[in-house]
Amino acid sequence: MSEELVVRRKRLKFRAWHRGTRETDLMIGRFADSHLDHFDTADLDRFEALIEVPDLVLFDWLTGRAEPTPEFDHAVFRQMAAFVQTPVGQTP
Repeated sequence: MSEELVVRRKRLKFRAWHRGTRETDLMIGRFADSHLDHFDTADLDRFEALIEVPDLVLFDWLTGRAEPTPEFDHAVFRQMAAFVQTPVGQTP
């Protein structure tokens, strides 16, 4: 694994935990800690785009209150939504 990829993953994990609202930080940060080490570059790109979405919008998408826009309805989002909607201690 390249050093650049390791640094990118660490940076994205930090950003996932420091977005703004604590609720969203907890959802996205836990997901990042659990999944980013297994993501390839394309999945990291998708994740990075997702964490640029405003907190309230992303929160509604992840909790099922609203549907994601088509450009964000992809495998990474669906993994994140399944992870967020699974009770702590269980596997999605």
